[in-house]
Amino acid sequence: MSFDRDDATFLVLVNHEEQYSIWPDYKAVPGGWRAAGFSGNRQACLDYIERTWVDMRPLSLRRFMEAQAQTGA
Repeated sequence: MSFDRDDATFLVLVNHEEQYSIWPDYKAVPGGWRAAGFSGNRQACLDYIERTWVDMRPLSLRRFMEAQAQTGA
């Protein structure tokens, strides 16, 4: 299956770092990822990701930067 097919159905996945990806709906979700609760054709999934994933920094980096800001470092 090609990830550039517009006639296939995909799931939007998210990992522990809150990074997003698309995945064919007929395949098992790979380890380290979970369904984000949205599915559709390729473009609909990419549009959802664009609206949802507004901060591209991994969650661990965002937390580190927030902690640094709170301590004044």
